Amino acid sequence: MINFQKLSCDYRRILEEDILSWWLRHAIDHEHGGVLSCIKDDGSVVSDDKYVWSQTRALWTFSAAFNRIQPDPTYLAVADRLFEFLVRHGHNEHGRWQYLLSRQGDCKQDATSIQTDAFAICGLVEYARATKRQEPVDLAHQTYQCVLRHLRNPGSYDTTPYPLPDGTKAHRVSMQFSLAFWELGKLLNDQDVLSQGMALTDDVLNHFRQPDQQAIVEYLSLDNSCLPAPLGTLMGPGHGIETAWFQLENIRHLQDPQRKHKAIEIMQWSLEKGWDQNYGGLFLHIDLAGGEPFLPHADKKLSWVHSEALCGLPMAYEACEESWTLEWLRRINDWTFRSFPNPEHGEWRHRLNRQGQPVEEVIALPVKDPFHIPRGLIYAIETFDRLSRRDGHTQQPPGP
Repeated sequence: MINFQKLSCDYRRILEEDILSWWLRHAIDHEHGGVLSCIKDDGSVVSDDKYVWSQTRALWTFSAAFNRIQPDPTYLAVADRLFEFLVRHGHNEHGRWQYLLSRQGDCKQDATSIQTDAFAICGLVEYARATKRQEPVDLAHQTYQCVLRHLRNPGSYDTTPYPLPDGTKAHRVSMQFSLAFWELGKLLNDQDVLSQGMALTDDVLNHFRQPDQQAIVEYLSLDNSCLPAPLGTLMGPGHGIETAWFQLENIRHLQDPQRKHKAIEIMQWSLEKGWDQNYGGLFLHIDLAGGEPFLPHADKKLSWVHSEALCGLPMAYEACEESWTLEWLRRINDWTFRSFPNPEHGEWRHRLNRQGQPVEEVIALPVKDPFHIPRGLIYAIETFDRLSRRDGHTQQPPGP
């Protein structure tokens, strides 16, 4: 068994002393607001462009650090400045969130990714919890109303940086909005919003989850039928793990063994199919038919994929108490903390090649966000604390 209390302490130290401090030191734009996320592992800024995707995710991170880890006024001050920047520059007159801004906040690319709207809802909800202000609540609800119309009308929205092929739907959209709507519904105590979140949970669990292939697929046709290879056989292990814990989080307070079982299956399949048997670590993409994956960089090892596993596996153990979850947690924990932490510059290396060496190739976006790693550590800490209170484990952990 694992000493969850010690893991919680270790992860808190890593989160505050390494991850968040690195971002505070290198990336906060004190002049114009927001964060500079076109940044290398050594902290050097390569572009002052601001992806709204990154700004809304940073809003979640610093708000959540204040709410869930430590009520440090520094965290809240950063969140305040992020919110002010986003209110001034982040959304357009149609209620959608822009995609790319200049450092000063001028629009360089309009709302070309509905995924940014999902991140905005999550960031605004967490910021509202930190400040008890009504303005972020109203903005989050306005965003919800706007995107719900688009989600009901396939083809009416874009998903930059990976455009949706005609006649298809993407797992990542249902995944991201399932959690975003659920979090907003909890904040508002609004059953209609909660039901929309649960409908997306069911889209993930009943449609994108493919038991015959023991996998979750990234793309389906609009009628939920499977697509031919290579589009229809693309699987993202990181997205599989991420979507599994999203759905476990959504149903954590419900007596719902069927949904829970489906979510846990997705996580186990994603780990088993995604693990590199030769070099360790999780692939970015795999092709379920054994061919060349539809998206590039499939054999890369990215920090965000592994941080999803670090928080998802404790949630899976909490939900099912099966031994495989702890065995995988030990394996992921060991490989992650051996491979990603950057002893020279701090924080984590963003991208590795298959063999585990750092690479600088751009994958999807030229950004390094204060999001997946801190979010994974925050949710893991919360889960470890619940498990520690529940079970009182005292045996040696797989420490970082």
